Amino acid sequence: MWPLSPESKMGELPLNINIRDPRWDQSTFVGRAKHFFTVTNPLNLLLSDARLKTVQTIVENYRAGIVAPGMTEDELWKAKYEYDSAFHPDTGEKVYLIGRMSAQVPMNMIISGCMLTFHKNIAAVIFWQWVNQSFNAVVNYSNRSGDATVTEKQLATAYLSATTGAVVTAVGLKSLTKHLPSLVSRFIPFTAVAAANCINIPLMRQREMVVGIPVTDEAGYKLGYSTKAAQLGIFQVVTSRIGMLIPPLTIIPLLMNVLEKKDFLKRRPWLLGPLQVGLVGFCSISVNRLEPELRAKIKKQSPNMEVVYFNKGL
Repeated sequence: MWPLSPESKMGELPLNINIRDPRWDQSTFVGRAKHFFTVTNPLNLLLSDARLKTVQTIVENYRAGIVAPGMTEDELWKAKYEYDSAFHPDTGEKVYLIGRMSAQVPMNMIISGCMLTFHKNIAAVIFWQWVNQSFNAVVNYSNRSGDATVTEKQLATAYLSATTGAVVTAVGLKSLTKHLPSLVSRFIPFTAVAAANCINIPLMRQREMVVGIPVTDEAGYKLGYSTKAAQLGIFQVVTSRIGMLIPPLTIIPLLMNVLEKKDFLKRRPWLLGPLQVGLVGFCSISVNRLEPELRAKIKKQSPNMEVVYFNKGL
């Protein structure tokens, strides 16, 4: 889109725009909402490889002090968010399509809607729990924190453990609740997925807890690796993932339990599935909470530094 060359170092756009952090003030609700909707925009899934290559060049060149002539600040931010939508923040690798944050809304709508719709048939329960955990495995791997490699054995162990945990939980609860009101069985997907998240995420990211994840100062300079930050990040991801399940997998079952009794849906049972489908970043840590050796290293380099930053993954 724009010619990018070393000669453009003196371009019109200033070089002090901080594109490492979100564009909007994250201390306000509006700022967080704008950032969230931009990061999860499903339209980013339609970006071509050529466009992604272009925005990658724009962002990397800007970080190196090279600015395309005539490029505006809005165009720079657009390129930055499109770049972030497809490339891992630590490794720079292109993320699998369904592992990107822009895929979260459509994928979770479909999978959650199907888990809620087909909760009565045991074979369907097993199938959709397997689909969900397969999707989660891709997301967890694609959005892991740091640049630590994950072996095929670790991936297989995490995937099989989470899938087994989800299926066993769902099937077990299904058998235990078959004599209870139908409303109770509607909450099986939530319980099974929550249990699987407690297994899948720590196992998929176990190497982070062994070798640590990068911690940086405010400017993004890497200070070292911390296992304490990894543990905190993984815990935050597990709890936030379970928290995100509450609206679609608890509120919607209650709503559908009421709607299914209405004549409108009784006469149109084929609407149940589509209706349920339709209804359905960086953190900081105190230096004092880090490992003693890393804490000593940081204090030696920057005695006044109180807080460092890390990518907790998603």
